Amino acid sequence: MSRFLAPCGSLPPLLRRRTLLSGALGAVLAGPWSLARAAAPAGTWATADEPTLTRLLDRVTWGCTAQGAQALAPQGAAAYLAAQLRPPPAAALPRAAQARIDAMTITQVPAEALAREMEARNRAAKALPTEDERKAALKAWQQDMHALQQEAAERFVLRAVASPTQLREKMTWFWMNHFSVFGGKGGLRALVGDYEDRAIRPHALGRFRDLLGATVRHPAMLRYLDNAQNAAGRINENYARELMELHTLGVDGGYSQQDVQELARVLTGVGVSLRPAGDAPRMPPALRRHSVREGLFEFNPARHDWEPKTLLGQPLRAQGLAEVDEALDRLARAPATARFVTRKMALFLVGDAPPPELLQTLARTFERSDGDIAAVLQALFDAPAFRASLGRRLRDPVHYVLAGLRLAQGDAALPRAEPALGWLQRLAEPLYGRATPDGYPLESTAWSGSGQMATRFEVARALGAGAADAASTAESPAARDDRADGDAAPPRRTPPALAQSAYVRALEPTWSAATRSALAQAASPREWNLLFLASPEFMHG
Repeated sequence: MSRFLAPCGSLPPLLRRRTLLSGALGAVLAGPWSLARAAAPAGTWATADEPTLTRLLDRVTWGCTAQGAQALAPQGAAAYLAAQLRPPPAAALPRAAQARIDAMTITQVPAEALAREMEARNRAAKALPTEDERKAALKAWQQDMHALQQEAAERFVLRAVASPTQLREKMTWFWMNHFSVFGGKGGLRALVGDYEDRAIRPHALGRFRDLLGATVRHPAMLRYLDNAQNAAGRINENYARELMELHTLGVDGGYSQQDVQELARVLTGVGVSLRPAGDAPRMPPALRRHSVREGLFEFNPARHDWEPKTLLGQPLRAQGLAEVDEALDRLARAPATARFVTRKMALFLVGDAPPPELLQTLARTFERSDGDIAAVLQALFDAPAFRASLGRRLRDPVHYVLAGLRLAQGDAALPRAEPALGWLQRLAEPLYGRATPDGYPLESTAWSGSGQMATRFEVARALGAGAADAASTAESPAARDDRADGDAAPPRRTPPALAQSAYVRALEPTWSAATRSALAQAASPREWNLLFLASPEFMHG
């Protein structure tokens, strides 16, 4: 293990640190340090060495803990993967994390009640008689809406850091990104937590068709992509287009503008109702039996286009809401959907250029299993290309921040989620913050700019300094410049002993000469942590 050495040469400490960071930045921007290494051999996980198993955990979780591959004992990698692929419906979180989630408003108050309350408050604020009253009421409303979204984001971080069912939490983020909604639109801040918890998480490792149907029926998606305004005679194609282009078939999936128009007609009447449960909309008596209300979801048959429709070259035979289900069945089982969805899964879990043979295997598995997500993931984990990719994929901001938290935090409860959420904001990947419906990019080139890396070094400095809430006490360069000479510096924390962790010991043989040289010059555990968390080896997983 590298020892902590005295400062190199005669450089002042600050200049020496900048020199080491500059070298690390150049290494990261030059590309993954490991691409020049020989690909790991294919085979069963029983033959894998400790570095490979450690990297496996890095890939299938939100980041390996300090235990490294020792976390697999005694069941071994194959049994661990099987348990992750088919987890129990509920997994116990550490008591402190669960208590914080239980105390949240989004846990204690049903989403339907929250949405109705916030909508009523918004209307009441706008109806106040004076401008000052309206401004004050709307400001309070905005603050409370922001707090609801922050609770959802904090709950996600708590689960991502501490949940034993790591693959489910990781795939929850993937599907939230695939079926992306923007929290900043309209009243969605009150709904994003429920969307994640009830539409996405229960199906993250289940059947794609069930997941697709859950998103179609959730008010967050219907509001975000404007289907709540889609009605016969006033067609809105927005959701129909994204449902084909982004959620199922893909932009090259073989559909036409006519198909978009037909699907938009299918979706007429599928919307959101904030009316009390017993307050039914007016409609002819013959249509009432087709009316559906489930929470905030509403199918209003009086707004539905009942004329015959053809989708992807075949007529639709069902009517009403059943017509929607028939259309979703057709989209979910289309070969183009199998290719498009599994390619995105490969981008997420393998890297920027998954080999054609892997993509063919995954698409075939998707089709043969009727869209069983866990079966597709099992095929991916068994593929030689997956094993060969371990340690080579640049972590996007969410992966980087959460991996740093899981490594540096150890078994201690995460004291605060706000610093992590602030880092994600600065790194341009805030939770529920993608304004466009395409989701955040999965390609590494989107996250390898010099500004991105400079910010990661600030995150590495905070994480390496001590507790996970170090951002609240670790000073930025600007803060140090602004602080008067006589002012006391923030209290210093005990840095985690990353250099002595099983994780670091397992991966040390794989480090490049440049990383070894930089770490050997660290003057303290705090500086060693900073350099390691900012190294190409940790930037990739």
